[in-house]
Amino acid sequence: MKLDDLIALDMHTHAEEPCCGHRDDGYDEFQAGMAKYFKNPAGAKGMLPTVEETAAYYRERRIGCVIFPVDAERETGFRRYKNEEVAEIAAKNSDIMIPFASIDPAKGKMGAREARRLVREFGVKGFKFHPTMQGFFPNDRSAYVLYEAIQDEGAVALFHTGQTGVGAGMHGGMGMRLKYSHPMYIDDVAVDFPDMKIVLAHPSFPWQEEALSVATHKPNVYIDLSGWSPKYFPPILVQYTNSLLKKKMLFGSDWPAITPDRWLADFEKLEIKDDVRPLVLKDNAARLLNLS
Repeated sequence: MKLDDLIALDMHTHAEEPCCGHRDDGYDEFQAGMAKYFKNPAGAKGMLPTVEETAAYYRERRIGCVIFPVDAERETGFRRYKNEEVAEIAAKNSDIMIPFASIDPAKGKMGAREARRLVREFGVKGFKFHPTMQGFFPNDRSAYVLYEAIQDEGAVALFHTGQTGVGAGMHGGMGMRLKYSHPMYIDDVAVDFPDMKIVLAHPSFPWQEEALSVATHKPNVYIDLSGWSPKYFPPILVQYTNSLLKKKMLFGSDWPAITPDRWLADFEKLEIKDDVRPLVLKDNAARLLNLS
């Protein structure tokens, strides 16, 4: 990956399709709900991009991207996209893609063993957690054996925080419990794993100030700005981006739910200082991922 050739680094893209052949029961309804929430017609029509198509899209725009699946088999019943397969495709597109993986913390020592293998053998740079989809509190001690492996291997831990489009508007919210994604639970993780780089994903509605507090207090905690169009960012988030957290804020889209085209167009209209824009769009992520 040649950083000088890229205009930005997207810290948050999803590997959605394909997954192990035919779709599991309920998967179409889940994606239709997501498409409605994010106003994304591709999801509603079953036209979600493959990882290869994602690479082509980002290459055309000269934007690097971190890509990952989500291992939520236990809670959703949807089979996960194999971490190895995503990493192998990313390796073939290493000019534009950086592979992250996802492991349900409930897998305990087996999950920790998988994490070490993925870093050492497949070049995985980080791990995505979605506490609401995976049904766990981030500071649950049962997850610590996995965090230990991630910290030991020098990888990044990226946690979904705040409300989610998963299950939004669906019967019973598709069983998704928002409480798991409160950013303050990750404050405990930052204390207990001070050498593990942590990213709080998304503006953490309705706990934005708590997320900003954790990121300002803990040196190893960053925030990615994915999942929301910048035109909806609360004023305090813009304020901290321009000041105390200017070296810790990261561009993220939440592809394919939100495209970088949409995100970047709205970010351009935001009152962000000229010297801060390149930090958010590329420089902070490059430093976090040890690319620069």
